[in-house]
Amino acid sequence: MGDFPVITVDGPSGSGKGTICSLLARELGWNLLDSGALYRLVGLAARHHGVALDDEDALVVLAAHLDVQFGTSSNQQEVSIVLEGEEVTNTIRTEECGADASVIAAIGSVRAALLERQRAFVSEPGLIADGRDMGTVVFPDAALKIYLTASAEERANRRYNQLINKGLGASLQAILEDIQARDARDMNRAVAPLKPAEDAICLDTTHQSIEDVLASVLDQARHKGLR
Repeated sequence: MGDFPVITVDGPSGSGKGTICSLLARELGWNLLDSGALYRLVGLAARHHGVALDDEDALVVLAAHLDVQFGTSSNQQEVSIVLEGEEVTNTIRTEECGADASVIAAIGSVRAALLERQRAFVSEPGLIADGRDMGTVVFPDAALKIYLTASAEERANRRYNQLINKGLGASLQAILEDIQARDARDMNRAVAPLKPAEDAICLDTTHQSIEDVLASVLDQARHKGLR
């Protein structure tokens, strides 16, 4: 992975990882990896190239050579994603892409291919890695490991408001139930379960503003000599 520093930010859905990572990347001028989007991107690439989701060998090739760039959006609080030259930030968030990602994530050889692809994102001057197993599996030697969490109710409220602000219909109760079910799957899966790395700094964002969380992470980065 070279000599360039990595800051990992792990945590459950809705804990603020994406927003904080986007702001961190902008503040530090570092590269950005949204690892959670990769399985959705493999699924979208498969559709673009006519690859069936049960064609394991072809999916491994797509995963290993995924042409994707992550950046910050115009509001600087979201990750923008370009796949093979096409802006797909919203496209990969559809239910269809989510269903494809669920199938792909269960294929061990694809996970292995994406592991190396994720590590290949490390480059000068450094990398901000957003995910669920960045500090525990993908970058165990990261210079700084952050683990964000928040109550399920707060995370559901955030997602609900995000959807409403985009003009999309949403059920708060359904979102809460989905988050609770996803937490259970992520934390109890056999491969790379969601949990803080032993040396991670854990931050509960339930009652904190984005600005407060960003300040805390930047303070930790400063303490590590990363800015």
